[in-house]
Amino acid sequence: MPETDEDMEACISQCLGCYRNCLQTASQHCLEAGGKHIEPEHFRLMMACAEICRTTAHTMLIGVAIHGRVCAACADMCRACAESCTGLHGMAECEEACRRCAQACEKMA
Repeated sequence: MPETDEDMEACISQCLGCYRNCLQTASQHCLEAGGKHIEPEHFRLMMACAEICRTTAHTMLIGVAIHGRVCAACADMCRACAESCTGLHGMAECEEACRRCAQACEKMA
């Protein structure tokens, strides 16, 4: 099914929301919580997820024709980040933001 302007706007919104959520959660919750929240693999994944979400929104906003490839990578990263957040205290909102973003990006991929 071809993408629509509504799909793109929804994806941009989800990407920016996920960017914000991952960045804020990592810097304001994970660093304070310590333990598994700041294990290198988890923390790096959150930082990478935030950045690819920002970049993905950017490619759509400026009209890059091959944004679908970036969206596909973003969906993969968001799914991985959501899995990493699963089961960690206080991470449900971040996990859900990642899952919503992955679904929106899959539509655009």
